[in-house]
Amino acid sequence: MAVCARLCGVGQSRSCRRRHRGGPGGVVATAGSCRDPTPSTGPPHPESLVDLPPELLVEIFSLLPGTVLPNVALVCRKFRQILNTETIWRKRCMEEFGMNEDLRKMEARGVSSQDLYVKLLHPYRHILGLWQPDIGPYGGLLNVVVDGLFVIGWMYLPPHDPRVEDPMRRRPLFRIHLLDCKKATVECMYGHRGPHKGDIQTVKKDEFSTKCNQTDYHRMPGGRQEEFRTWLEDEWGRTLEEIFHEHMQELILMKFIYTSQYDNCLTYRRIYLPPTMPSDLLKPGLFKGTYGSHGLEIVMLSFHGTSARATKLTGDPNVPAGQLTLDVDLSRPVILPELEQQRKIEELSQIVMRIHDEVQGEAEQQASGASATGRCAAEGACGGSSGAEAEEGDRGAASDSCQSGPEESNHSDDPLPFVLPLGVMARNEVYPRSCRKCFYGTGLIAGHGFTSPERTPGLFVLFDEDRFGFIWLELKSFSLYSRLTDHLDHAHAPSMERFEAMLRNMQSWTS
Repeated sequence: MAVCARLCGVGQSRSCRRRHRGGPGGVVATAGSCRDPTPSTGPPHPESLVDLPPELLVEIFSLLPGTVLPNVALVCRKFRQILNTETIWRKRCMEEFGMNEDLRKMEARGVSSQDLYVKLLHPYRHILGLWQPDIGPYGGLLNVVVDGLFVIGWMYLPPHDPRVEDPMRRRPLFRIHLLDCKKATVECMYGHRGPHKGDIQTVKKDEFSTKCNQTDYHRMPGGRQEEFRTWLEDEWGRTLEEIFHEHMQELILMKFIYTSQYDNCLTYRRIYLPPTMPSDLLKPGLFKGTYGSHGLEIVMLSFHGTSARATKLTGDPNVPAGQLTLDVDLSRPVILPELEQQRKIEELSQIVMRIHDEVQGEAEQQASGASATGRCAAEGACGGSSGAEAEEGDRGAASDSCQSGPEESNHSDDPLPFVLPLGVMARNEVYPRSCRKCFYGTGLIAGHGFTSPERTPGLFVLFDEDRFGFIWLELKSFSLYSRLTDHLDHAHAPSMERFEAMLRNMQSWTS
């Protein structure tokens, strides 16, 4: 602390110049008489940061966050000159934005690290990370990253149906570059005619919008018919003639008409990856899943105590993006019967529906208990002990019912044989033939336009660390989910509270 005080010219070191010298009569010495009259043979001690040699100041300034360096430049001319040193800005680019090899390529093209940081990285740092575009019920997943001289917004698209375990596809929607060294330029990448003029505006915190200034670049010479054919091959990997299901053709055409309305302006809202806890059943994150005629969609798996939840990042006209597609009760494991019995849909339905009836019965008991307690408190007619005993009895019965399942479950992670019941439809016929654990859960179904939504019982099947499935009993359908393995920077939630608040907001965006 004393050394720091001497360097800055404050604190104890400054006050020492006004100390009493031990002369006769207690005469107070002046500031100048504080110095030792004996000439020093060693180097002089610096009294402030300004007195430090430039090379040491470069080391100190390179340790500071880039956001405070403009204020450091206001201190004096010497600091302002030292802050022009490339070493300082190169280190800021590397530590704050993960740039390394790209810096050498950039400097070879005549772009300084300071220009890159001040004109591109710092002004657009708030849009790095994951975002959900506001495209009605369809949603989406946008990842904004730093890539050399560019800040690029990549739209992540699921693989072509039904190849759920294939890698994600990426399409650039916009890019911001610093090729002319004067100012950052925004370009729209939508369409098939190359980059063209665009704009980015910050709407509010955790929200921004993009705008295309040359929408004629999005049009194709063959008109809408050619645009639809190109979009279909890119979106589904096939032609309309190869899709024989009439209902699926209608859904595809509806999506093209709807999403093409957003080719000139889009709004994005920030989303976070779920925090990881030691008690999680598997690592939370993003998964690709099969959704019948709607094709593949992206969901976010997160854990909340004894509940596992899958939230849609992409959606469809029935259940839109942002909604809770799966809600799994991890306190209610399901023991699968022998392999031959698993093939019978009636056998599996009986097991799951037994648990479903228990859950509904407990919910009704809790609701009636809360209602009775409220009436007693309002009327003042019930004795405190009898009401409390009744409520405690209800809780005890519910607790016994919840505990019976886990005690009977297989706690080992040894693979268990698994097969889909006959009559259950699966988009992907290739699915794991062994699983680790199964749990009771509910899935969200609804009519077109998200009408009459309801939660229907089903079976959550954990295959391994990167795959799980869900059997929708009412629909007699099976969804297989596979982990999205892409590395996503600037995407982790600051806290569980912020993550849960984001989930609540996502549901309100598309409700």
